[in-house]
Amino acid sequence: MSFANKIVVVTGAGRGIGFAVASLYAAHGAHVVVAEQNREAGEAAVRAIAAAGGTAVFHPVDVSVPAEIEDLMRMVQSRWNRLDILVNNAGISQWASPYELSVEEWDRILNTNLRSVFLCSREAAKLMRQSGGGSIINIASTRAHMSEPHSEAYAASKGGILALTHALAVSLGPDGIRVNAISPGWIETGDYAALRPEDHHQHPAGRVGKPEDIARACLFLTGDGSDFVTGAELVIDGGMTRKMIYVP
Repeated sequence: MSFANKIVVVTGAGRGIGFAVASLYAAHGAHVVVAEQNREAGEAAVRAIAAAGGTAVFHPVDVSVPAEIEDLMRMVQSRWNRLDILVNNAGISQWASPYELSVEEWDRILNTNLRSVFLCSREAAKLMRQSGGGSIINIASTRAHMSEPHSEAYAASKGGILALTHALAVSLGPDGIRVNAISPGWIETGDYAALRPEDHHQHPAGRVGKPEDIARACLFLTGDGSDFVTGAELVIDGGMTRKMIYVP
């Protein structure tokens, strides 16, 4: 696929999945905005992309703050006057008992993970429709479908992303803007070599996921050949959510 000269914004691109997504778009010729709250991580990501021959700029943004999202999109408009692709990847997690989770903690997670997706998408869409359309990818999670204990706020935020995705797809479709979601399962962003054989073997695909697995899916969904795909969720979890689990 060629994304030459496409303008791509990736939130939370300083590390992990976001960095892999930003790097792959840059490797395919895109101009990438590394939108990241952590300045050190964001600047390091830009240096790594440049060292690999790609083009990227860093813009600091806390996606839980609406004014900073608006500032991000003003920068994109001022520099390029268009936006082709937005990947809403930034997010946080916190495990806490529902008996103890505070309103402030709930709001922090929902504002960062869910409200930001709407606000980033809204501001991005204003730019996209001016140039004939674009594509938005929202990074959700398989935890939108299944849970472990004490993950209520995170699960609610990711479930909300899926509902928001199809709502935006319907609303923005007439402007030529496609909106899709990717729900990753276990994507190891740390020391992959430290994983145990049983970690890999529990996956029908035979291995734990890597950030690059999600990055390749982003390119697929935003490519010109996927122009009929919108409002969809792509689950990338090595088959885990399709696997029956029984207690031995």
